Amino acid sequence: MSVLGMQIKKFRTEKGITQEQLGELVGVTTQAVSRWECGGSPDAELLPRLSQVLNVSIDALFGNEEQNLTISIAKQLCQMSGDQAFRFAFGICWAIEIGLVQDVGALGDFLGAFVEHNALSSDKTDYFAKVVNDSGIATARLSPDMHHFFLMQEPETGIRDQLSEPVALSRVFSVFADEKLMKIILYMYTRLNTPIAASLISKKTGIDITETEKCMETLCVNNLARRTVIATSEGEINSYMFNQESAVIPLLCYADEIARTDYHDFICCIGRTKPLL
Repeated sequence: MSVLGMQIKKFRTEKGITQEQLGELVGVTTQAVSRWECGGSPDAELLPRLSQVLNVSIDALFGNEEQNLTISIAKQLCQMSGDQAFRFAFGICWAIEIGLVQDVGALGDFLGAFVEHNALSSDKTDYFAKVVNDSGIATARLSPDMHHFFLMQEPETGIRDQLSEPVALSRVFSVFADEKLMKIILYMYTRLNTPIAASLISKKTGIDITETEKCMETLCVNNLARRTVIATSEGEINSYMFNQESAVIPLLCYADEIARTDYHDFICCIGRTKPLL
């Protein structure tokens, strides 16, 4: 058996998938996978797909394995385009999600059938996976066009001690609870990072210009936007830029999860014995 064949077999069995399943994921026959593992070699153009399906680097397929998993993954991501890197990264997140269930025996055929998260999103159903225990929380969304992942390791002193005081948290939620502010936030996130006049915000959202100015003041106070003054032939006008706050999109995604009633818990492993906070 060649080194390449041995490595393919090794990584395939470690993932718990059959030759037939590997063939389907790569796009070849079961017989082709069998030939590889008996000493044959896959075509060179198949190596990137094999690497992706088996979640290893091409170097690893030839026996040149990176001993540090974190470094290995980082190197693989650095060699990919942005879209490829995010798809590959989410595949790793999905592996983490199902692995944290920590019961391979109970999962059984599940691991083989859904080793690729894309197998879930073909029927246009919103799926969620949730693992909640005393060590932390991991959740994933596997909707047709929306994939995201959250992982939190339990702090030694508990979650509550790491959070801001209720008054500060309430102030943030009050912004997103206001329908007018929410409409402006959703509109401004459709724009590139360019200044926008209050008159345009008012026109696009249907909110009165006076109310728009008040709303923008609130967003500025809460560090979601910043105001600049532009001199024109007709005098000075206010314009606004929305801060590219990375926490807003996750907050909206999880608010959407809470708001939905038509989703399915694909994995729901709740084994926590102590309060969440």
